[in-house]
Amino acid sequence: MNASQDSAVGERAAPRGRAGAARSAGAGRPESRVAMVRRARKINRVLADVFSYAHPELDFEDPYQLLVATVLSAQTTDLRVNQTTPRLFAAYPTPEDLAAADPAVVEEIIRPTGFFRAKTKSLIGLSAALRDEFGGEVPGRLEDLVRLPGVGRKTAHVVLGNAFGRPGITVDTHFQRLVRRWRWTEESEPEKIEAAVGEIFPKKEWTMLSHRVIFHGRRICHSRKPACGACPVAHLCPSYGEGETDPEKARKLLKYELGGQPGQRLKPPADYPGKPAPAAGP
Repeated sequence: MNASQDSAVGERAAPRGRAGAARSAGAGRPESRVAMVRRARKINRVLADVFSYAHPELDFEDPYQLLVATVLSAQTTDLRVNQTTPRLFAAYPTPEDLAAADPAVVEEIIRPTGFFRAKTKSLIGLSAALRDEFGGEVPGRLEDLVRLPGVGRKTAHVVLGNAFGRPGITVDTHFQRLVRRWRWTEESEPEKIEAAVGEIFPKKEWTMLSHRVIFHGRRICHSRKPACGACPVAHLCPSYGEGETDPEKARKLLKYELGGQPGQRLKPPADYPGKPAPAAGP
């Protein structure tokens, strides 16, 4: 982490006593709906400041590439997808090309992403559907996208929000974990989480909210050991203390650009403060 990034996170991380006191004060009485919504919106504002450069962490140049990359991202890292898709898109630049591909060849290309047989079936199937039903173009409606093989609401919202500018909430594993830690909802099913969080924030915020929450989950609020002592929203978090609270130890848990390491994109946006990820080896 460089000095400016260290300051951006550190200045907003509450002292341990303050965060602990906030948690204890909230433990004695239920939080009202109004208070929860205010707290949730404060968290979003802080994250918007800390992660002003938040963005989709998949490399893509058009809606089709984003759709394919998002399908490939299931059960693997965005970095692994980004290292795999250049070869895939070079071989099959259009839906028509991929629809007519030899499955064995596609499987070999995408093998590094895992579950390559099922993913190959989905990619060839959705490409054929785009060719046959949508003139080779990715549709810009949720109801059309979720009809495509291998495409659910999460994938559809990623595509709609980032390729078409149509707001959507992306409920991935990071998003699910954080909204429950922050007690925005007690729901556990993605579609119900999506609906519950959608009631808290204006629709125009949904896509960027998703990016900020996911960035925070990947970099600070980890699943097994959250970096509570380096968290910019510690004073607003009812789950403070589940992770490392010592500031120095917590800073060592920060990942990607906050930890001084490359991000997940080989071609990150111009305002990304970290290093580009390395391309796949030979």
